[in-house]
Amino acid sequence: MKMSHIATAALIAMAASASTAVLAQSALAPAGNNWPFVHGSLGSQGYSSLTQINKGNIKNLGPAWVVHTNVEPVTQPVPGPGNTAVGQQTTPVVVDGVMYLDTPGGGVMALNAATGAVKWKWQPSVEANGFGGINQHRGVSVGEGRVYTTAAGGRMVALNQETGALIWAVVPTYNGTAIGGIGKVATMYHDGMVYQGTNDNGRGAMVAVRASDGATQWVFYSAYPHGTKFTDVNGTTFDAGDTWTTRNSPNDTPNECYLNAGGSSWIHPSFDPELGMLYVTFGNPRSCTGAQWGSDRPGDNLFTSSLVALDLKTGSYKWHFQSVKHDVWDMDNVHTPSLADVQIGGQTRKVVYYGSKSGHQFVLDRTNGKPALPVVYRQVPTDARQSQPTTQPFPASGPFQEQCLVYQNLGSEVPGAPNRAVPNWNGYQAQPDPEKPGQYKLVLNPDNYLKNDTQYLSGTREGCMYDPHWNDSSMSLSMTSQNGAADWSNVSISPRLNLRYIGMSYNPVAHGAFQGGNGLRQIGGYQTGGVVAVDASTNLPVWRQYFGLGGDVAHGNHPLVTASDLLFINRVDGWLVAMDAQTGQELWRFQTGAPSASGVVTYTVNGEQYIAMPAMAGTQPYAQQGQGAAVWAFKLGGKAVYTTGPRANPVVVSGSSEAPAPVPITNLRRPVDNTAGTDMPANTIYLARNNATATATKDSVTTGSMVPSRLTVPVGTTVTFTNPGDATFGVAGSGNLKEHCATQYFEGKFNFRLQPGQSAQYKFDREGEYYYNDCTDPRPTGKVTVTLAAQEQPGALQFTPNTLNLRPANGVFTSVQGLVTATFKLPAGYTLDGNVQLKTPLTQQTFPAVSASTTSDGKTLVVTFDKALVDNNIPQGSDVPLTVSANFMHQGVQKKLTSTAAVRVIK
Repeated sequence: MKMSHIATAALIAMAASASTAVLAQSALAPAGNNWPFVHGSLGSQGYSSLTQINKGNIKNLGPAWVVHTNVEPVTQPVPGPGNTAVGQQTTPVVVDGVMYLDTPGGGVMALNAATGAVKWKWQPSVEANGFGGINQHRGVSVGEGRVYTTAAGGRMVALNQETGALIWAVVPTYNGTAIGGIGKVATMYHDGMVYQGTNDNGRGAMVAVRASDGATQWVFYSAYPHGTKFTDVNGTTFDAGDTWTTRNSPNDTPNECYLNAGGSSWIHPSFDPELGMLYVTFGNPRSCTGAQWGSDRPGDNLFTSSLVALDLKTGSYKWHFQSVKHDVWDMDNVHTPSLADVQIGGQTRKVVYYGSKSGHQFVLDRTNGKPALPVVYRQVPTDARQSQPTTQPFPASGPFQEQCLVYQNLGSEVPGAPNRAVPNWNGYQAQPDPEKPGQYKLVLNPDNYLKNDTQYLSGTREGCMYDPHWNDSSMSLSMTSQNGAADWSNVSISPRLNLRYIGMSYNPVAHGAFQGGNGLRQIGGYQTGGVVAVDASTNLPVWRQYFGLGGDVAHGNHPLVTASDLLFINRVDGWLVAMDAQTGQELWRFQTGAPSASGVVTYTVNGEQYIAMPAMAGTQPYAQQGQGAAVWAFKLGGKAVYTTGPRANPVVVSGSSEAPAPVPITNLRRPVDNTAGTDMPANTIYLARNNATATATKDSVTTGSMVPSRLTVPVGTTVTFTNPGDATFGVAGSGNLKEHCATQYFEGKFNFRLQPGQSAQYKFDREGEYYYNDCTDPRPTGKVTVTLAAQEQPGALQFTPNTLNLRPANGVFTSVQGLVTATFKLPAGYTLDGNVQLKTPLTQQTFPAVSASTTSDGKTLVVTFDKALVDNNIPQGSDVPLTVSANFMHQGVQKKLTSTAAVRVIK
């Protein structure tokens, strides 16, 4: 079917509908007393004009209330339960003193935004309504007296704003066929319509329905067949279907890849009512053979990995900008675009900021899609088998995050740079560094696993954005990754400071045509992240703050910036952090007790400003799942004590404002699959095998091809690494045929290169996790976990004083300051070897020492811990057990000593 520029494949005549003034505002009107949209405003700036909470009084910010959404409140009618077995990615909206949000159980709650009292709770019933809830919904919207959400079965739902009663539930359709894929994306209400993006379906789409009854008004798809012509606002006409072709004949001919193109919208759009446009981002193509296989879909593959401007009322096409042509890396830039009016070159420009995973942000004129700041199309390396374009767009101002890997020495600093590569990937192999004894430098070996690709390559692979790949036997590692850079956390903008704030993640990834998950995050690589502030007029970074290990804030952690120049962002480790928006300096932090993949919001009730956020578990790579179901709200002078249990019978957990720290992030490094070794010699590892038998795959290249892939041994164990030969199994033809390596990273403890039948040994004399991989193909990876049993020293530990005063000096939790001091009597001949930790009763986490040293006679360890860090993890009362452990060397052997003392705690 041929289409004009005003239509989409599913344009449906739209009936006029009355708009309400409740939420009507311009694109750039900042949030104020209300937080009416998921990211604050129609233009998605994440900015509030409120200033009551400021840098001068932030120390007095404390919790006003906390609600556990999985606990039934006392109020009637009794709502359905939430569910802590799953996470929730919702960001609340607040209108006229009422907060609306999704729950982990897949329902919706309305809360009194000043007290947390539950107004109503809706839980979809399979029995009653024929559908269940969505537990990864990214936000609701409010308008015309209704709350709009999604539910299972591809449904959009409207609830009564006052009671939570179901008004309508519809499955949007086109020509009688369900659109499909409706679930995760936040709904957006505006002027009589509700807008909804699709996810995880064959052909992504943006859908608009009538707010009064859910009737579909229009649909815009992310991909189209040959003959679908569009004309943009600049007068350029093109056939979108011609960007999906196949080379089965001398001339390119259309194919059907567009039908399963992917192109999910993933995140809600932004709106400019003045221009009559909405701006939606579509994701990467996932069509035909696969997301990372481009051979059978030559062309740019519009409108995947693109920003598209549409008419608000009709869905007609206005313009587009494609950030990644012919995407074979899952580098879709899908966070919500942010709108602003900024000074560029002395002129005020109406711009839209677009870009995320690639580490780029493009600054476009939102009236016509043309670059407001220069965009250059640079040559990129290609693989001829992938039908790749030779150029990709780059902001001329440069990226907001590193675009290439760094190959740091093994045995140097650990963990090192956030974009550090593990060894052997891309042919960078370890060899002794003559200038730095004890270290291995990573040097490109031309005779590496990628050498057979050379004939197909144009340009070189250095581990940078857009490095080409082919099949799974020639995977290459690069930045940024399908989970990296900004991914799907929204960007916030401060018009006052002319800065925008981007949450980052570092996850280098290896691509291969059939690699699951759209890429293999480097096994043993550290998870980290942070925030970068970028000048809104020049697109240049101004400051950068790294959050360290576990600091990934790129997966739904939408930052909030206020007119008092405060920047709030929550993290996967449970911390809510307030920063100086001008400098990035941390000013305040609060432990919420659970990871979060949600945004921070602000609003006022009765003249008081609140900061609020859900702590409902995370979905970041490696993060904990299902560890929380709470909503927190904060105000100046807030002194609520953290409790759990029904409101009628609350349980005081710690006597502190903060929650106890969440369970530790168990995978700060990308974990390795485990191939268990059976019938093997003790403390032995076979390299490059898919199991430990004579009939195993020889020279295996799968990720778990170290047998066993995960080996746990005590300190002092000697482990034998063997490249099995025929003699290993006593069967002719059973052994490996190639050389294999065990290259340990990042400490550089060993680098064994073994021919078939050869073995090497290493004695592990320190506790820790030791990853290693193979130089023949870097995918086979193993980990040796070295444990150190603690030796109890009864009566050795004493806290001074024995009464811990954790009472806030001024009644606000931030005034808990100072140190907890302990002494630990040592046996003769023990010297400190680090890892001094405090274990408290209320969390599985342990807390590092602020300082630790032994007295001059070597008989006593004196150690201090941060009161503010441990306060919420220690209950009040008498006989509270606290345990200190530390590692020591004794007669050349590492030992761990531990002791427990009971203290009195007052709060």
